[in-house]
Amino acid sequence: MILGHASRAATPLGPVGAGLLRIIADPATPVFLTVLSGGRRRYGYWQARDGRDGRGSCQVALPTDECDALHRGGRIALGDPVVDPAKTTYRVRAVSTPAGASRAAVRSAARTA
Repeated sequence: MILGHASRAATPLGPVGAGLLRIIADPATPVFLTVLSGGRRRYGYWQARDGRDGRGSCQVALPTDECDALHRGGRIALGDPVVDPAKTTYRVRAVSTPAGASRAAVRSAARTA
């Protein structure tokens, strides 16, 4: 099911996952997951017009497989659903943990192994 997720894995992120997590963690860039009535999922955010170079506003899609992997790994969480007949939309947020918690867990597991 799309809403379930595992606990945060101690596995390091690849460059794509790390970049996605930076985008999702940025409070100025609200990211949403839209699940269409047929089951198709799409993660994305709205990119506002850039005044420096005049680039226009647009919807930016994020790679679904990578975002789903972040969700399964417990690195992102979905907010409350907003449901309408054609789709369900969730706000996507980065999961925060106390600083160093994952490193401490890795060190602890290494000592007991």
